[in-house]
Amino acid sequence: MAVTNAASLTISEMREFASFTASEQRYIRRSLDIGLGRQDAFKLWARSADECAAIRSQYVVYQDLKLLRTRVPCETAFEAVESFIGKLTRVAAFDLGQERIDCFSAFRFLYERLLGAEARPWLPSAFCAASALPQIRPERRKMLLQSLSEAAATAPAWSNRAPSFYPEYIEREAA
Repeated sequence: MAVTNAASLTISEMREFASFTASEQRYIRRSLDIGLGRQDAFKLWARSADECAAIRSQYVVYQDLKLLRTRVPCETAFEAVESFIGKLTRVAAFDLGQERIDCFSAFRFLYERLLGAEARPWLPSAFCAASALPQIRPERRKMLLQSLSEAAATAPAWSNRAPSFYPEYIEREAA
């Protein structure tokens, strides 16, 4: 029964990933390669000089992920909130500023894999804070903030189950 339950959760995660735009899917895969150190993102993802520069910047910004993974605050404590949410907001603002993530669901999907399940309760706050920054264009700000459902914003609890599906680069075969 446990294997069946785990398999259905993985399938659910795969379906959620499939619901994202092609641009979101590509950015999530690339970000996981950079943030988790899975692949050389320059070789795999850079199609232009601009993309190479964006990947370089993302490597620099994502250096904070190592610290964030070890400093996820307890949901009921306020001591570490400032240092955690501040750094998380800065990293999230970078990602949202790339204009490849168009909704909270895609953001949450990415960040629960980059930081782990224990970071889930903090993701709506970081998303709202990053989305509302003046560096995000006003029309994008509106779109992003409207993508956060009331249920996600006011969730009384979050699952602590670790994600099981981590999408990877798929090489296209030449025709």
